Amino acid sequence: MCELLGMSANVPTDICFSFKGLKERGGRTGPHRDGWGVAFYEGKGVCTFKDALPSYESEIARLVSDYPIKSCAVIAHIRQANRGRVSLQNTHPFTRELWGRYWTYAHNGQLHDYKDLPVDRFQPVGTTDSERAFCYLMSELDKRYPTKPRSRRLAFRFLQKQAQTLQKLGVFNMMLTDGEYLLTYCTTKLHWITRRAPFGIARLSDVDVDIDFSRETTQKDVVTIIATEPLTLNEQWHKMEAGESQLFRDGEPI
Repeated sequence: MCELLGMSANVPTDICFSFKGLKERGGRTGPHRDGWGVAFYEGKGVCTFKDALPSYESEIARLVSDYPIKSCAVIAHIRQANRGRVSLQNTHPFTRELWGRYWTYAHNGQLHDYKDLPVDRFQPVGTTDSERAFCYLMSELDKRYPTKPRSRRLAFRFLQKQAQTLQKLGVFNMMLTDGEYLLTYCTTKLHWITRRAPFGIARLSDVDVDIDFSRETTQKDVVTIIATEPLTLNEQWHKMEAGESQLFRDGEPI
């Protein structure tokens, strides 16, 4: 299985602290050695870093964990391969364009009979069940709304229902964002925490690092972190149930 990390915030925020914890699980404290990736949004633009090396050994991952790239929406992934060889083309997250926006997605789990999923114009580049499922979601969304719907929340409600279909094919934990909304869906493991004032000190569980968020934030900041497993030792994370989905915007669960 893989591990996921996401962030939704109401102000541009870096994810260095959380990514430091996730990076350790990619080869040191966890078995997820088969590549990693992270996508940062800036408005409609998206900047993606990927590497087929374990994140713990990757110089690019070290750069990302130390360089404060500010964003309101982030999706990251560390991979333990089960479908498709270890390669850059099979490394999450995956991105496609629809309605003049970039949509980015990452998946944790394993699906069966995934090659039968219709994908139409959203063709996979690699050979993973994960990317095929993403192309299916985008294809179904495109068929449901041939033109952009009046509200993208309608689109995410539709994607929620399609995620239930994919859950029938196996384990389907996923994150999907268009840079403004961030949708999560849980089959087995997914946790989230929303940080807001009064901010305190958080300590990572995978490496001896802590941070005093009160020194890094303002009273108006709202930041939600989503992860497969909690990344900190001293905070209360919300555990999602099987079949549960949650939509976030500007750091708030909606």
